[in-house]
Amino acid sequence: MSRHLVKFNVNGKDRAVVVNSHERLLDTLRNRLDLKGAKDGCSSGDCGTCMVIMNGRLVNSCLILSAQARASIIETIEGLGTTDSPHPLQEAFIRFNASQCGYCIPAMILSAKNLLDRNPKPSRVDARRAVSGVLCRCTGYYKIFDAIEYAAEQMRGGHA
Repeated sequence: MSRHLVKFNVNGKDRAVVVNSHERLLDTLRNRLDLKGAKDGCSSGDCGTCMVIMNGRLVNSCLILSAQARASIIETIEGLGTTDSPHPLQEAFIRFNASQCGYCIPAMILSAKNLLDRNPKPSRVDARRAVSGVLCRCTGYYKIFDAIEYAAEQMRGGHA
C-alpha cells in the first residue's frame, strides 16, 4: 500500500496529510482532520450526506480519493460559521426548524451555500434542485426550501 503526501486548503487553512493511496477524501476529513460534518451514509454517492465543496463545486467526498484532492480548496460545514457567529443559512435552518435528526443537514446547508454562491436570488425550483442530491427522511424538504429562501433574502440585505 503506497502513501502520499497531500496538501490542500480546508476551510481556509493549508493542510498537509499523509494518506493511503486508496483513502477517500471523506475518511481523511473525518478521521485525520477531525471534521465530522460530512457523513458516510451509503459509500456510493447516492445519499449525498458526504457532500463538501471542492474548488467551488459540490462533490460527494465518499467518491473522491484524497490524493485526487491535492492542491484543492475544500469547504466543509465546520468552516461555514461558528456558534457565536453562524452563517445566515445556519440561522435560517434553525429558525425554520429545517433539521430534524440533523444527519443530512451539513450537506443540505453546503448544497444551499453552493447555490447561493452562484445565484443570490434563487427560485424555489432552484432551491429544490440544489438539494436534490441529498436525501432526507425527516423533514419533508419544505422547511429546507423555506430556510434557503429566507437565507437568500437575508444575505441580499433584505428583510424576509
